[in-house]
Amino acid sequence: MISSELFPIFTYLPAKSLYRFQNVSKGFYNLLEEDFFIVNHVHNSLKRDDTCFFLQGETLDREKIMLCPLSSQQASGISGDVLKFLSTSSQILASTKGLIICRTTDKSPTEFYICNPATKSRLPISLPMHVEKNVDAHVIVLLLECYDDFDDYMVVHFETPIDWSSNYACKIFKPREGLWKPMEKCFSAGGRNMKFNMPVYSNGIIHFLSDCGSYFTRESLYFEPYIMSYNLKNGSSTVLKLPRTVRKGSNDKKCDMGIFNWGNVFMESSSICLVRLKRSTFKVWILRDYKTSKWRRIMKATTREMGLKEENPKIKGFSVMNGKLLIFATKKYIYGCDLTDRNCMKIEEIGQNKYKHNVSFIPYMDILRPCGPGAAILPC
Repeated sequence: MISSELFPIFTYLPAKSLYRFQNVSKGFYNLLEEDFFIVNHVHNSLKRDDTCFFLQGETLDREKIMLCPLSSQQASGISGDVLKFLSTSSQILASTKGLIICRTTDKSPTEFYICNPATKSRLPISLPMHVEKNVDAHVIVLLLECYDDFDDYMVVHFETPIDWSSNYACKIFKPREGLWKPMEKCFSAGGRNMKFNMPVYSNGIIHFLSDCGSYFTRESLYFEPYIMSYNLKNGSSTVLKLPRTVRKGSNDKKCDMGIFNWGNVFMESSSICLVRLKRSTFKVWILRDYKTSKWRRIMKATTREMGLKEENPKIKGFSVMNGKLLIFATKKYIYGCDLTDRNCMKIEEIGQNKYKHNVSFIPYMDILRPCGPGAAILPC
């Protein structure tokens, strides 16, 4: 048995460490199966930062999915057989605090499932009716937290319009309910295409950044890029303006942008971070006033000024994780930079990049979080 003094300490350990203790202590055999311990472990883990991320090729060229630590001082917590299973059978669509949502790539018709790679468990999810009829179509699926219930989550699905209206019907799935529930109002995205692969979710509102392609004339209301929000409580869609300097120089083909959570999402001070990459120069803005769309730039630096020694680097993708850490990949390596460290904004090499094309980053942490009722063991 685990003593009452040690019990609270173990609830803060990552899943990888807990499974290691199973081999040295008989008391751990049953502990990791007890609901009371799992609930406490999940509750404490949700307060921590993500410790690693999946690196996945955007072209799905069958290269191995990688799991990389967010720092050279950390270690990831997933076995090689799970990574092999994911690499050969699935595409990771999104993640949230220990769980990932995947789409199978080795079956026809395709299937969706929630997975906890640390516990090797998964929960199949039935698809909305229209997706089942057209499984090869582009599918927009998000995996989000339910902040009013720490051990729960929700899957949000946006239906791609079949006309030219830019109105996306929205359905929500919760594991305890087991049903897709439609929102009364559609998400109105405006005239531009949205980057659904980088949502910013806070206080029941999802934010999406539009693309910045030059397919509108200057006279159009949608000539400049923007952020569009969708309120999951009342279904309202609202435009959020970008900084003026961003809007003016965004139509360059060599310009890429993304939005991410800034700060701890559980804190009132959390906000939105906007990153623009243009000709090897990163610029970062923080949203200071939500109602008036006022932004403050906190960074402008070339990759060389940040300490990158590669000659003529071509950046294959970037993200901001844990509300402060800029991660980006070149053709050869993966780097990290703490955006809150003003006195020493230097990059750290945290891994190698073996992908030939652009990559996507999916944050992850290894915890004992259940997938939901009816979950089974991964076939690996």
